[in-house]
Amino acid sequence: MKRNERSAASREYFGAFYRGNRLLYAVTLLLICLSSAPSFIGSWLLGAVVDVMAEGDMPRLWYLAKISAVLVGAGFICSAAMKRCKAAFIRRALRQYKALAFSRLTEKSISAFTKENTGRYISVLTNDVASIEENYLNRSFQLVYLSLLFIGSLIMMFWYSPLLAAVSLVLSVAPIAVSLIMGKGLAARERAVSDGNESFVSRVKDLLTGFAVIKSFKAESEAQKLFEADNAQIEDTKFKRRWWEALLTTLSGELCGEILQFGIFILGAYLAIRGNITAGTVLIMMNLCNFVSAPVQYVPQYMASRRAASALVGKLAGVVAESAGEGGEAIEPVLKEAISLDKVSFSYEEGSRALDGVSLRFEKGKSYAVVGGSGSGKSTLLNLLMGAYRGYEGSIAVDGRELREIDPDSLYDLMSLIGQSVFLFDDTLIRNVTMFRDFPPERVDAAIRASGLSGLLAGRGGDCPCGENGSALSGGERQRVSIARCLLRGTPVLLLDEATAALDNHTSFEIMDSILSLRELTRIVVTHRLEPELLERYDEIVVMRAGKICERGTFRELLERRGYFYSLYTVSAAV
Repeated sequence: MKRNERSAASREYFGAFYRGNRLLYAVTLLLICLSSAPSFIGSWLLGAVVDVMAEGDMPRLWYLAKISAVLVGAGFICSAAMKRCKAAFIRRALRQYKALAFSRLTEKSISAFTKENTGRYISVLTNDVASIEENYLNRSFQLVYLSLLFIGSLIMMFWYSPLLAAVSLVLSVAPIAVSLIMGKGLAARERAVSDGNESFVSRVKDLLTGFAVIKSFKAESEAQKLFEADNAQIEDTKFKRRWWEALLTTLSGELCGEILQFGIFILGAYLAIRGNITAGTVLIMMNLCNFVSAPVQYVPQYMASRRAASALVGKLAGVVAESAGEGGEAIEPVLKEAISLDKVSFSYEEGSRALDGVSLRFEKGKSYAVVGGSGSGKSTLLNLLMGAYRGYEGSIAVDGRELREIDPDSLYDLMSLIGQSVFLFDDTLIRNVTMFRDFPPERVDAAIRASGLSGLLAGRGGDCPCGENGSALSGGERQRVSIARCLLRGTPVLLLDEATAALDNHTSFEIMDSILSLRELTRIVVTHRLEPELLERYDEIVVMRAGKICERGTFRELLERRGYFYSLYTVSAAV
């Protein structure tokens, strides 16, 4: 992604913080200004009380005590209101920021998303967002508050003693210079932590997803070593960032702040001894010096952290924008004539073709069975039809329009794929069927009946939890949910890739019988089940071998030829 493109994308994400949120932002800034006022009035009160003590003026002391009480009450109210508004602003800002990121993420096509590591998205939407919340949003307000303290304190110091104020200003230059020099290094280390978190999350995700495989192969010690290696790497990276931040704080804050305070104290005492200022004025200057030293100590650090967090916004913009979508022309979700393949070849890796010169024609409203041995290219064929890969040779056309030129969203409205692997959300059964959308009850009931889910719903109810990735359901039950989803969508073209492999023979037959009975539906079915009652109902059977089509025809035609299909069928019947 080019720098100017990334900058434009970043502006959109920064804008998400303030969209519909500017009034709350302005009110928070106003309350910050009001909250800073008690600090200056309090400094004046301290000096006034010391001078009153020296003069022995009791009535004035009680007057100052009343002002102090009012000041404490007003300060509490302003501070509480400011924190409430700030929290509300950050809540809406982060909600909109993450919503925008997820919205842009869902614009990716299947082919684009499957090439990427989901761990990086988990990291930028969790770890990075936490850093942005603290180091960018929260510290933005803190920078405003500290800046007001710094400017207001200098103004008061110039009012009481121009000499002390000038010395304070000069001594404040050093930490700012340190921040400018070391700030870029902190941003780089923050980005390294973000990248490290991304890798660590990916590793943890893989290990937890593959837990059953690890246990069954007794690879616990190897998994532990992988975890510990990535864990050590991320903690080492975080240590480098913490050390650099601590060094920045020590140099720009603690060291320079102490030099500032002691310098002002010694010079103020000298001026008081000479009679140029009173003891109360020295106390005022020392208190104001605290308000100068605090910004001197923290502003450089906060600015560096804010710059580092800003880089994370740019990172998210870049990650989400990568392969954002192939684009293409929108089409109507209607198959008017046919889907045609002309000399289509495809390779997952160089030198090995998964498909080799495949030419086919799937006509509207007809049913096709695709059969063949393992690795013959059947699933690859369906994935290409769904637009999962666009780097194929030859042509795939939908009603004469090249598939690569079709908008992926339009393609998903035209076709549905029921695959071998099924993903279920940790939600209710009925919400997994409807995919959280509203459908007419009669359509939902029809899909449930056709998929064989009626018994499960009758026994456990539509609100029964499915568990994480369907852990509360059997493999066959999960597969039925997947079938119900696609039938409920009602797309004109239905692709099935071993969709009933996890089901028993009786249930599988009933479901396929229902699907083959549906009218005005184009069905392309990859199957290893060779039941004659079903095979006779397909308009054509496509037989694949080593990525090529070796036979085509009806069930009876293929049996009469006594070729490769006859061998497959004979073996299946014997089993």
